[in-house]
Amino acid sequence: MTPRRLGVLLHHLPPESHTMTAIRNNMSDAELDAQADRGEPEKGRWSQTEQLLALLADRVAQLQYTLICVNTEKKSQRPDVPEPIRRPGSQPRKKTAPMSDAAAERLFQLINGGAV
Repeated sequence: MTPRRLGVLLHHLPPESHTMTAIRNNMSDAELDAQADRGEPEKGRWSQTEQLLALLADRVAQLQYTLICVNTEKKSQRPDVPEPIRRPGSQPRKKTAPMSDAAAERLFQLINGGAV
């Protein structure tokens, strides 16, 4: 078998095959990020089916959240926004700390022309 033929066979393996999984597991985070930037989800750690299932689960969770918010009168009773299912190579969302009273006061002064 020629090296070219071997390359063609490897390139056309399904994403969930053992060979492709072993190749992906040996990739560095930088290589996985580069592939994600190039738009090659089929080379990610999940198969295309798993990616679609995660997307479907995220959309259903968003619809459920929207339905609950529309039918809830008090904002305090509304649930938190659903977190999407983490995808391979993605970092978890960073939670932002609420603004302190001092920072809010400083921002209010800046907006109203009180810059020092």
